[in-house]
Amino acid sequence: MTDVSRSWFKSARPNLHAPLLTVLATALLFATSVASVPSQLLTRTISQAPRRLPLTKFYDTPDPFPSGQPGELIRSEAFYEYLLPYTVSAVRILYHSRSPHQKDVAASGVVLFPRGEPPPGGWPIIAWAHDLTGSARQCAPSLLKTLNEGPLLSMYVGLGYAVVASDYAGLGTNFPYAVLDVPSNAQDVINSVAAARNALPQLGSKWLVAGYGHGSRVAVGVAEALPKNADANYLGAIGILGVADPPEFYGHLAQGPAYPTLVFLVQGIKNQYAEFRVEDMLTDKGVALYNYLGESCEATSGQVPNPNELSKAGWQNNPYVKEFFSRNALGRKPAFSPLLLISGESAGDVPSSLTAATVGRLCQQKDRVLFVNYPGLNQSAVLGNSVGEQVSWIRARFSGRPAPSNCH
Repeated sequence: MTDVSRSWFKSARPNLHAPLLTVLATALLFATSVASVPSQLLTRTISQAPRRLPLTKFYDTPDPFPSGQPGELIRSEAFYEYLLPYTVSAVRILYHSRSPHQKDVAASGVVLFPRGEPPPGGWPIIAWAHDLTGSARQCAPSLLKTLNEGPLLSMYVGLGYAVVASDYAGLGTNFPYAVLDVPSNAQDVINSVAAARNALPQLGSKWLVAGYGHGSRVAVGVAEALPKNADANYLGAIGILGVADPPEFYGHLAQGPAYPTLVFLVQGIKNQYAEFRVEDMLTDKGVALYNYLGESCEATSGQVPNPNELSKAGWQNNPYVKEFFSRNALGRKPAFSPLLLISGESAGDVPSSLTAATVGRLCQQKDRVLFVNYPGLNQSAVLGNSVGEQVSWIRARFSGRPAPSNCH
């Protein structure tokens, strides 16, 4: 397995026409604002927080909750208050999914698609897997006017794709949220595609998944969740800045500025294992932050304890932590679809060395992986510079061309 330079893509991809160059320029313009969101999640002040939309009755579900099949649509509504180009239409969806314990739950999301007549066969679909936006109900990306990654999603729509962006069950809807749990979040993404098609007949049958940050791991989780030949219309997965093995990933986070993410990890473990004791991993100050973030989307820097005051020594050895890590490990079963994984040596919370280790395991099990590393670029620059590679790879999948791989 080797890194691939941008020059390789320049010679391999078709020439970009003027309309596409305009869309790419727009994406590059907004790349910094998109990429900076996860690292600032715990340190925003109220005045800096993105403009949130109200949690309306659309997201509410009856109690008891009526049963339904995964992907079955509950309701949908056109929505006009997102900060999107006028050429982009938006429809919110509410649909049935499954919890980590296979209980029927409701998930929300949003579908973005171009205005006008769809092409023959309908708009091809990019299912979007979002990064960590918080754990409280009101932290759903569909409750942000920017949709958290709106410029990038608008770029996809501008290129002629529909985007189906799940919130993950429990963000928006009144169910426990499986925070940072790849298998559960991946099922929410898979089920969102069927629900979107039920809501909008102008969507096509072909689809792939793309994700950023935590969503990159979810995207790989989608690829590994679909057995061979389970869905002939599913074409592959893109993971941008985030693919890594849990022990190394969270161990790395604990040593850097993103260490408060461990609080969300604790929430995810507690959701999966009711017997897990939060205080076995977090200090009193950590527990206080845990309780606060269960009800709020942001915490100011004054509410976040210092690194040595958040978690207890040896937390990685807790049996529930180990079980959660095992559950969320990637590369333990084959992905029967091609993968494009994008990384950077100094980009964000996941350095390329951690991604490369996971890619090596994916290659060993004969997955078809194209691993693209951008040396020397930060998080924002990697996101912006990779747009051309993303578009080239996406177009090739929908056109039926063979997927490249640089696995040895």
